[in-house]
Amino acid sequence: MNATSLRFRNHGFERGKRTLVMGILNVTPDSFSGDGRVALREALERAQVQRDAGADTLDIGGESTRPGHLPISVDEENERVIPVVRAVRARFPDWPISIDTYKPEVARAALDAGADCVNSIWGASDDTIDLALEFGASLAIMHNRERPFEGEIVDEVLRALLADAVRAQRRGIPADRIFLDPGIGFGKTPDQNVALLAHLDRLVALGFPTLLGTSRKSTLGMLSGRERSEERVFATAATTALAIAAGIDIVRVHDVAATRDVVAVSDAVVRGWRPTTWIA
Repeated sequence: MNATSLRFRNHGFERGKRTLVMGILNVTPDSFSGDGRVALREALERAQVQRDAGADTLDIGGESTRPGHLPISVDEENERVIPVVRAVRARFPDWPISIDTYKPEVARAALDAGADCVNSIWGASDDTIDLALEFGASLAIMHNRERPFEGEIVDEVLRALLADAVRAQRRGIPADRIFLDPGIGFGKTPDQNVALLAHLDRLVALGFPTLLGTSRKSTLGMLSGRERSEERVFATAATTALAIAAGIDIVRVHDVAATRDVVAVSDAVVRGWRPTTWIA
């Protein structure tokens, strides 16, 4: 199969026409990138910044997933994210929103509050698939492991993601609402992360819409020598350009404005895109 479009519930995009930028909104005090916003007013201001910078969609998360993070309860996560989802939806009625959670209870509350997609770092559980079906939502499926895989990582990631995608599709989720994410930085060694980035075309070849999240990741810091996460903008930009060359559909980033420039130039070369102001 080969999905020709991708959808966030009622928002449709033609695949291959241009790359979508997913802005990140962390509603947590312990984000690895130091950009967490806990207060509702600050979170809404951050959402506005991402929107003004050109984010096509917004990913809202309330639990840090950095190495060594402390899990939080469903109640605490809901207290953080649900008011923000409601507020963002009220301010931006037509802006696609995804909820970054692996907890079905949080996903349900967020979808009910107006989110369009569940972005799960632990793949596609039966409960998550059922929720996406119930709400007509999209499902972003990420590859993850509790500890690094010792075999050939690219084959492992492709097998696991395809199995989850096929299972979700057979249970009724349309292919254009299933997004596959290789999970850079999750349960993988730095060398494995680089190997996955070198073979993103194989992920694209599976035929489902694709999502990549490399923004400010530690592997980029190791490669560039940048210890501070906020100094990894250019390293992230390099992976964004490589992802577009491979055919990735969505890039999930902290730095939307810088990414929009990378996307504009890369899309022009790779996808034949031109801005409306272009003079031939």
